[in-house]
Amino acid sequence: MLPLGPPAQDNSPYMACSSVAGNPLLISLETLARQGLLSNADVDNCPSFPAGTVDFDGVAAFKWPLLKKAAHTFFAHASTESREEFERFCAEKAFWLDRFADFAALRDENDGALWTRWVRTCEPYPQDVFVHKYVQFEFFRQWRALRRYCNERAIRLMGDLPIFVAHDSADVWGNPELYDLNERGDPRTVAGVPPDYFSATGQLWGNPLYRWDAMESSGYLWWIDRIRCLLEQVDIMRLDHFRGFEKYFVIPCDARDATHGHWADGPGDRFFAALERAFGRLPFIAEDLGLITPEVLALRERWGFPGMRVLQFAFATESPTDPFKPHNFIRNCVVYTGTHDNDTAMGWFRGTSAGERSRPEEHTRAERAFALRYLDSDGIEVNWDLIRAVISSVADTAIFPLQDVLGLGSEARMNLPSIAGGNWGWRFLEEQLTREHSVRLRELCRIYGRMEC
Repeated sequence: MLPLGPPAQDNSPYMACSSVAGNPLLISLETLARQGLLSNADVDNCPSFPAGTVDFDGVAAFKWPLLKKAAHTFFAHASTESREEFERFCAEKAFWLDRFADFAALRDENDGALWTRWVRTCEPYPQDVFVHKYVQFEFFRQWRALRRYCNERAIRLMGDLPIFVAHDSADVWGNPELYDLNERGDPRTVAGVPPDYFSATGQLWGNPLYRWDAMESSGYLWWIDRIRCLLEQVDIMRLDHFRGFEKYFVIPCDARDATHGHWADGPGDRFFAALERAFGRLPFIAEDLGLITPEVLALRERWGFPGMRVLQFAFATESPTDPFKPHNFIRNCVVYTGTHDNDTAMGWFRGTSAGERSRPEEHTRAERAFALRYLDSDGIEVNWDLIRAVISSVADTAIFPLQDVLGLGSEARMNLPSIAGGNWGWRFLEEQLTREHSVRLRELCRIYGRMEC
């Protein structure tokens, strides 16, 4: 799943205003009503939102007043048992919750402005801090119930650990010494990657870069605390941009794109050794896509992390040694039909995505033609042909986006890298999940030995 933090910019889960807090918009209002913290009328009086996409601003405008109402009702009427549970949560999470609640309350008081532009910077109002602490309490309480429900049914949750955090975050505001900032608190350099498969001008992410020397001097405590929090939410995690732990791309803060920058050494083995001392065996999947060097592969191999294979990348050339082709997969890898950064399988095959416009038409035609030959496909259900290739491979783990199961086109794409705005909004409808999909997936898993019971 995508990161679960509260987005700070363009609704991107990779630009959260906290590396550990939960997204309040994921909280179930129905659950709050069952607890008596909201009325049924509160929940039933829901605006008419778009069916297949998320209206982030509209949802926030509807939900936040109700979350505040639930917080004040809880404060006034909570049972002794519930109040003690809340106080335990606040005490256990104080190492990040106190700072986050202060940041969120001050951010509200400054009309959402970036923290380096705040007018009011003194102590936030206590009642506002309480609301943000309660909202986090409720998020984690509901998420624990969800995870318990899944684990009881032998379902494991796979999370995502973004390598970087947003500048507009409690992390940077509260720990400026850990980031490459100037005297005003603005980034001197920012993160991204040079030109790649997704963009001819690279990807300018804009996150502030770490001062890895400062991270190391503290024993990587910020990372250890962060990972410990995430492990309370998920069973295994994808380590985003694994390449950046070996070398990361440094872009000047005033750059217009990512065509100019330089590579700098990451923390490498020292970082993972510190994590192993803290956690033992590390439950990571390495997101090792993009410009990968032998040094990156060696780092991954030394730590035994499974890497990723994306089937949509398998057909750009006819090279028989291409590691993205199923016949070259190894067991210790995780294979996807596509990720949140790819078009859907049907959109990719039809070439209808905006992301395809920067690629020569003859290149995309040759790629699709080779895919049909490789998959022995007539192209009618190429999404299922890709799913079958993923499931039938030797890879230990096979993953495919729901959009590919449903056979949806580019309109259902989750993210178009290097394009700000308009991403992350796709959502499925309950009626789209049919028994036919279930039976078909089950049969493929049975045939290819992926059934655990």
